[in-house]
Formats: sequence, structure tokens, C-alpha cells
Amino acid sequence: MATASVVRFGRLLRERGFSVVPDTAADMLAALRVVDVARADDVRAALKAVTVINPQQSMLFDQCFDAFFGDSQLPPEDGDDEDDNEVLRVESWTIRSPSVGDDEPVEEEVSDQVGASSIRRFANRDFSDMDDAELERARRLVANMQWQPSSVKSRRWAADNSGGRPDMRRTLRRSVGPRGDLLELAMSDRRLRRRPLIVIADVSGSMEAYAEMMLTFAHSARARIQRVETFAFSTHLTRITWELSRRNVRAALTKVSEAVDDWSGGTKIGEAIATFNRTWSRRVCRGGPVLLIVSDGWDCGDPALLRQEMARLSRSVHRVVWLNPLAGRPGYAPETRGMQAVLPYVDDFLPSANLRDLSEVVDLLESIG
Repeated sequence: MATASVVRFGRLLRERGFSVVPDTAADMLAALRVVDVARADDVRAALKAVTVINPQQSMLFDQCFDAFFGDSQLPPEDGDDEDDNEVLRVESWTIRSPSVGDDEPVEEEVSDQVGASSIRRFANRDFSDMDDAELERARRLVANMQWQPSSVKSRRWAADNSGGRPDMRRTLRRSVGPRGDLLELAMSDRRLRRRPLIVIADVSGSMEAYAEMMLTFAHSARARIQRVETFAFSTHLTRITWELSRRNVRAALTKVSEAVDDWSGGTKIGEAIATFNRTWSRRVCRGGPVLLIVSDGWDCGDPALLRQEMARLSRSVHRVVWLNPLAGRPGYAPETRGMQAVLPYVDDFLPSANLRDLSEVVDLLESIG
């Protein structure tokens, strides 16, 4: 069954009072993978198992199912799974999610006002082409993004009965007692943790249309990753981690604008990276962080310095992801001196000009182990 159909059915259930959150759509799709989607009764049972939480909802679910699918005729398969996944991701931003700092939860109403094709158009619209109302709508969506960064095993060990290493200390403690000769072997495994995230954002004049959106993204990441360090640069580097720590994203961005005194200035990427390496790297690069550098690569500094400092920086982090808002434009090639200098030290080079681009960034962050 097409992902878009599942998204729309989930929206209908939400309107009828069912508890449908962003993760529910993924659970519905997972349930459908284990049944015969050509059989309406199997589809009904699978979706009901995921969405109905008490017997009183069962009849209402059946009414919604019959009204949506009609006479047990299921929608045909769509031919574009990529577009369906895009609708699912953008739709997930439009569902009610926890407050980002306002007194009331934020509920984006885009998906209730427009169809899937309009959602796709909005997701593909360049931030630089949006008017003030559209930018505010996009900021709300980015601030409420639902995503789950991947976890990696740390050096620390923790009790885990299904772990792969015997825990002799706990085993010996268990051996003291009235259980005679019976000895239960305790096991342990490495604890799971999330990689730290470092964001270095270009706020120079050429990045003005994109900088605030990327800082909004960095602010939203703090709710999912324990350690997020954020820096802004134009002609020099400014640490803005404390400013972005405010719960309200609007208040946080206001503090950032007050702290960064070279906003919309020139661009000296090499000097900014050099400052990071010299002053901040040892403090914030513990734990194998993922580094996001957001810049279009236009640089008025020394390319040799940039190349040297990027080589040094790449050795301090687990992965370097460069986000360039120009990268998704037809015919674009990274031919500026700045981009030519940094590309040998970049693991992932992605566009960042619209919501669809940010969706792909999220997909990458969810996959990095």
C-alpha cells in the first residue's frame, strides 16, 4: 500500500480523536509489511492493532476504515516510493508535537489545508524564495521535526542479561547467599550513547536566507542529542551554544543575533575553522562527534589556510558533513576556491536549501553509527 495513503488515513484517524503521533505512521507501515495488503481484512486488522488502544474505539475505527478505503477496495500501489517517503517525512512535521517554548503546543496546519502535492511543493521551495509567512511556517516545521539519531556503543559497561561479556563482580555478589552451589552468571554489555553533534554555521551575507533556518535546526537537535555545540561565523567565529540553550526557539535566535556581531558580513572560513581548532576542538570534540558545517563555500580568505585547518579538523571528529544550500541547484558544481579546498576532507556533501534537503540531512544523522 502506498505510504501516502497510510499518511492520509492516519490524519483521518487523528481528526476523529485517535492518538496518532508521528511515530504511529511508521508503525502502521511496519504492520502492513507482515500482512497481505491485497486482503482488506488483513489490512484492517494490522492497522487496528497499531491505532486502537481501547475497545470503545474499535467501531469508530471500522467506520473510518470503510469510509476511507470504501467497500474494502484498497488504493492501488503508487509508483513513486521516494515521493511517498517525502510526504511521510513532511507530514510528520505537521502533526502535533511537544512545545518548543511557547505556552501552548504548536500545531502546524499545513497538511490540513493542502493536499499531498502542495506539501511536496512546499517541501521543495527554496528558503530564499519564501515570503515572511512561509518562512515562519517552515521554521515551525523545522523546530518540531520528529527524528531519532542513531546510537553507538560507548566504552562504559552496564548490566545486560543478554550482553556478550560475563560480569564477574555482579556474579560474585550474587554468589553470596542461601542458594548453595548454584551460581547465576551475570552478563554485561557496552552502554548505548548518541554521538555529540557540532554545528558550525556560516551567517555571512550570502547565507542570510538560510542561516536562521539552520540555527533553528540546531536548536531542535538539542531535544534529541545530549551534547550539541553550535558556532556561527562570518569574519570570525562565535560560540552560540549558550544562546541556543533557551527553550523557546524565538528567544534563542534573538540571543544569537545579539551575540554575533558580524552577522551578514564577509566570509573567512579558514580563519573561523582555525579559531575552532585552536580554541574549542579539545573542549568539544570528545566522544567522536558528527560535524555539520553549513556554508555556500564563498570565501574571501586564504585557501591554503582553509585546506590546512580542514585537514586538522577532520582528524578530530567522527564525520564531516558539509551542507551547501547551492548544491541542489541544476548545473551546480563546487568550483569556488573555498569548496575546492575543503572537499578532500568532507565525508558527506549535501544541499540544505529547503525542507526536503533537511529531511535528507535527518536521514543521514539517523543512519550514522
